[in-house]
Amino acid sequence: MDLMTVGWREWVSLPELGVESIKAKIDTGARTSALHAFHAKPFVQNGQQRIRFGVHPVQRHRQPDVLCEAPLIGERIVISSNGQHELRFVITTMLRIGAYRWPIEMTLADRDQMGFRMLLGRRALAGRFLVDPGTSFKFGRPGRESEYQQIRRRHRR
Repeated sequence: MDLMTVGWREWVSLPELGVESIKAKIDTGARTSALHAFHAKPFVQNGQQRIRFGVHPVQRHRQPDVLCEAPLIGERIVISSNGQHELRFVITTMLRIGAYRWPIEMTLADRDQMGFRMLLGRRALAGRFLVDPGTSFKFGRPGRESEYQQIRRRHRR
């Protein structure tokens, strides 16, 4: 099976959360994906556990605020990058990279001071992508054509 290649960072979308684009660090050292979230409030709707939270999708900025809602899978203890054990909420949502879409699990964490507001962990990538640590944005940047789109366009001529 041929796998597509992603760079060490990619623009992704979380369409079910209303996050059109967010820069994600591809982190094979992290098992689970993580998303920056604030003001997380669990609630029950029609007998289902859900959670509301805010996201700042732009690095180093607190605007815009995107208010999100997702199914709440539960809580999990995660060892953060600084070695601390944290209890985090776990959600499931759809992830999109280029034309590829699939559901992933991710934890919600305060990543406001981190370089990336989202980490895409190895569970989300397994069996789908290989990581090329020497490249970035293989699926393009918002408003720009991706490397794959450029290659396809050249071959159509």
